[in-house]
Amino acid sequence: MDSASHPPPSDARPPKPGAAFVRGLRAAATSMFNWALAGTFIGYGGLCQDLGLSVWWAGLSTALIFAGPAQVILVTTLGTGTLLQAAIAVTLSAIRLLPMTVSLLPILKTGRTRTRDLILPAHFVAVSMWIVSLQLAPKEPREDRIAFCNGLGVFMTITATGGTVLGYLLAAELPPLFAAGLLFLTPMMFLVSTAKNSVMLSDRLAFIFGLVLTPVLVLAKVDLALLYGALIGGTLAYGIHRVREARR
Repeated sequence: MDSASHPPPSDARPPKPGAAFVRGLRAAATSMFNWALAGTFIGYGGLCQDLGLSVWWAGLSTALIFAGPAQVILVTTLGTGTLLQAAIAVTLSAIRLLPMTVSLLPILKTGRTRTRDLILPAHFVAVSMWIVSLQLAPKEPREDRIAFCNGLGVFMTITATGGTVLGYLLAAELPPLFAAGLLFLTPMMFLVSTAKNSVMLSDRLAFIFGLVLTPVLVLAKVDLALLYGALIGGTLAYGIHRVREARR
């Protein structure tokens, strides 16, 4: 049989990283998550200015860390605690990104992928980049996905860094409540996206339980209310799902 009738496997296709990287840049530029990210980091830049940090420190912290909640924890802890306390707090915050990284990297790998090729996309994993990558990367040829996600991450990092610097320079003009509200743009985008993409009953139940339980725990002044709300809500949703499946 003519070999032309059998297309080569995807791993045999020559990668086109330059074109894939540009597609990643374009995808980030047209993503609402990217511009919500900009608003979030405008608020972060204003916070850095209020805490007396330099604009260079604020911008570099975003470019090198690229994780809004961890950065807020870092700068606020540095103002009230020790370096060790700041390191522990940031590490605990960063643990939330590990499941995202673990779920994304297998989508990007090919049979020839080297470990060092995954370092940059793993660094870029944050809520916004992770969601956009899960939506768009599977549509790319597998051998181009790492370059595509690197394009996403680079553009989003530039946007976040620019937002940080802009927020720092505008801090004197921004009302404190407005600047604080900007920090919630990315979490709200994540909330809406999660609701939109919840397909299974267990997903929807976990979403609802978390929304109901977490504010109750906060009002009850429970430490780590968000963690406990997610843990209890997810466990209840999983239990209901298992009982429902067993009765079928």
